[in-house]
This record gives sequence, C-alpha cells and structure tokens, in this order.
Amino acid sequence: MPQPEPDGPWLHGVPARLAVVQGLHAGRSVVTAAAIIMTAVFGGFVFSHSAMIRPIGFGLAFGVLVDAFVVRMLIVPSLMHLAGDKAWWLPRWLDRRLPNLDVEGAALERQHPHVPDRESAPTLTSS
Repeated sequence: MPQPEPDGPWLHGVPARLAVVQGLHAGRSVVTAAAIIMTAVFGGFVFSHSAMIRPIGFGLAFGVLVDAFVVRMLIVPSLMHLAGDKAWWLPRWLDRRLPNLDVEGAALERQHPHVPDRESAPTLTSS
C-alpha cells in the first residue's frame, strides 16, 4: 500500500475511496492513543469520593470511547467511502471565501524545480 501524503491524498489526485483508506490507516493510531489517554483520565473520576463527579467521569469516558471507535473509525469512514468523490465537495462560494492554508508547503514544491537527491547531487571533495 502506498504511503499517505502528509496533507491529504485527495489533494494529490488519489481516488476518493483510496484516500479514505489511506486517511484511516494514517490516523487510526493517533485516534486510538488519544482515546485511551482521555478514557484513562476521565475514568479516574469514577473513583472520586463525590457522587456528582463519578457519573460525569463515566459518561465522559464512555463518550470518548464511542466517539473514537464507533464514530471516527467506523461510521465516518464508511459514509465517506459510500459518498466517494462527493465527500470532498465544497460549494464554490465557500471555496472562494476560505483561505488556502498550505501548511506543508506543497504549493512551493509545485512552483520550484525539483531539487536533486543527495545521491545524484555533486559532492565537494577536499584535496
């Protein structure tokens, strides 16, 4: 399987369904780690001495688990896979109003010529 692009495979011309698979593959470890950490923190509130804090901690821990594993790893990728190209549809008026945030610098890479690799680049030798 090809490696996912840093700023989204869809922006680099990968088909929509493959972009969903790559995005899920790239983000699942982050979502899982965050869910485990947040569940542990909120689950710690269950052992509180206050009767008002215990159900809040349980509810937050359960909500985080459902959000991470059911919503983010099952429902959203499934709906995006079913929607295909329409999952990335954006109205033209909104596309014109939103700023183009190129955090990774992909636009600069497209504008400038390719820099040769270190192996093929000439090296300086001392004599």
